[in-house]
Amino acid sequence: MTKTSKLAKFYIALIFAFLYAPMAVMTVFSFNGSASTYKMSGFSTQWYLRLFNDEVTMNALKNTIILAVVSAAIATAMGTLATIGINSMRNKRLRSGVMSVTNIPMMNPEIVTGISMMLLFVFAGTMLGRKDSLGFATILIAHVTFQLPYVILSVMPKLRQTDSRIYEAAQDLGCHPLKAFFKVVFPQILPGIVSGALMAFTLSLDDFIISYFTNGPAFQTLPIHIFSMTKKRVKPDMYALSTLIFVAIFVLLILMNIAQAKSDKKQRVRHRDGGI
Repeated sequence: MTKTSKLAKFYIALIFAFLYAPMAVMTVFSFNGSASTYKMSGFSTQWYLRLFNDEVTMNALKNTIILAVVSAAIATAMGTLATIGINSMRNKRLRSGVMSVTNIPMMNPEIVTGISMMLLFVFAGTMLGRKDSLGFATILIAHVTFQLPYVILSVMPKLRQTDSRIYEAAQDLGCHPLKAFFKVVFPQILPGIVSGALMAFTLSLDDFIISYFTNGPAFQTLPIHIFSMTKKRVKPDMYALSTLIFVAIFVLLILMNIAQAKSDKKQRVRHRDGGI
């Protein structure tokens, strides 16, 4: 083993340690027998029990999951349709311009997006004569807005890999365009749709800045609830909650990678057998 390879492995190990050491510490202290954040006092699951008995935290978690599922579903549907429309554009300059505009919410700083959306929603609410203009609807629109570019970027490569001649052949054989899409195109772009949906879900799950500016007093998400608790002393029940969220996201990513690997394997087999 050369000196360069040893240095590269040490560098990679250092990066992984820097990324995952805080999470490992958080997980360990979520099982602490006391409320100390620097001294272990035995193994206990009391903080997990207290977490599930905390109605305010559980309500914030429920709101976060509902928001993530609904916004991801809407963003995935809209993003898939938008990808098909953008990909079908004949004018390359127009297609490039639309893609550039689509990527703005992804490149724009979140604080700018959050403040601008808040001003828009407040202005619209004032025009409609509503005092409480911020709520579930406004935070849902905001989340769908910043999720769309990620869905489009996930679906677009799969759509471009699809052979359009097969879709046209299905239509020539008498298949309805909509049926031909679901029979031919949809299975090919499904891995990209699933990846985009999972990306949108995880982005909504941990978003704080945009949610902070666009949510109302009657709807509180988990990141905002945790932020309000940081003004006081954070108890280990928040470590327990963060550990559960980390494990859930980690499992989702593993499942997504497995599904992606299976899809790529099937595609390689089809190419090898001359199916596509």
